[in-house]
Amino acid sequence: MASESKARQYKPSTIKRLHTLSGNQCAAPDCNRPLIARDGKTIISKICHIEAASADGLRWNPNMDDDQRRHFDNLILLCDECHRMFDNKDNETKYPVKVLKDWKKQHESTITYSFFNEHPLLLNTVITAISEIEFDSEEISPSTGMVAFDINAKINHNDIKRNKALIDDYKVFYTKVNSLYQTLEEQGSFKKANLLRNIERIYIETKGKYIENHENPMQIIRDNADNIIEDVQEKLLIMAEKSNNNSSDDISFGVTVIMVDAFMRCKILEEPPSV
Repeated sequence: MASESKARQYKPSTIKRLHTLSGNQCAAPDCNRPLIARDGKTIISKICHIEAASADGLRWNPNMDDDQRRHFDNLILLCDECHRMFDNKDNETKYPVKVLKDWKKQHESTITYSFFNEHPLLLNTVITAISEIEFDSEEISPSTGMVAFDINAKINHNDIKRNKALIDDYKVFYTKVNSLYQTLEEQGSFKKANLLRNIERIYIETKGKYIENHENPMQIIRDNADNIIEDVQEKLLIMAEKSNNNSSDDISFGVTVIMVDAFMRCKILEEPPSV
């Protein structure tokens, strides 16, 4: 039962991201049921595994590990009725993996591209929160500058697998984030520099727990690249929530956007070799 247990141990950032991109509506395209009760507080949504959490479940994929099974890409947020229908053995052929993945992508894409119009100050809030993080331990010297490189080359160099889709989905916000950074710099603000320094520091500390004294640190990073990304994401979320005194699902979405942008600026994971 240990395997099933881990597949259902969702990370806080995963749950928050699911709820943010649900738009408070079941992901089934023919369902308009809300996922929060009429009191505006009680969560009545159900997390459904697209490919089953255990071998006795529907749409089981023996080639996945539990980190993939509990990953955001394998989870869809549904109302209770749809969840029961999709996990009904009699409906297994009616709701295959491809159908559920298509529903998830369509539903979340619609919410994502309207999100910033509804929350115009979200990224500013996250940038401020992360830039103001203070560390108790001694300073770790970050790198300087930004080296231009191909994003796919960096993904391949670090052997990123389950979070490749995350980077592909969120890299489109680079221009928006960069515009915010330029505005801050024009105003004489050091928030961008402080934010990127803090993110890189969190990455350096995180990878250090994996590589320790290994003779081949790059191989260890490649073996654990997805875990490192997710660990950094969790730490950023916790610190941003604490710094801003805000634990809403929305801030988790903003943290993810900023984290992917920092990955593109090579503050998280390693630069590919120069061509």
